[in-house]
Amino acid sequence: MVNESEMRIGELADLTGVSPRSLRYYEQQGLLTPQRAGNGYRAYDRLDAVRAANIRDALDVGLTLEDVRPALEKGCLDVPLRQSHYTAEELTRARLATLDERIAALQELRARLARHIDETLPAGPVPVVEGED
Repeated sequence: MVNESEMRIGELADLTGVSPRSLRYYEQQGLLTPQRAGNGYRAYDRLDAVRAANIRDALDVGLTLEDVRPALEKGCLDVPLRQSHYTAEELTRARLATLDERIAALQELRARLARHIDETLPAGPVPVVEGED
């Protein structure tokens, strides 16, 4: 039997707005570690609720589970992210830096492809080979 301080997955989903499927996925990824009741059901506590809500909030703003994992390892997901501005800022700044690196790499790739087209293909429209539509 689940005691008063523990919730089943449906109760946690209702409380946090995170679907049961997502909660099971977070567990599979090692981000949540619910206890097991005598009947084998997952038993979540208030800390799990805070963590699940934090993960949901982080994903909602565009972070990934891999972005969130270091915060969990530091214990930063144990308080609401909205109350922990440093943690939220640290996570989002790190993600922005990663995105900036990826954008720069994509811009460089685009420039190389454009140069290749300019240097190797004839100017004007590409001729249509007979038999192609």
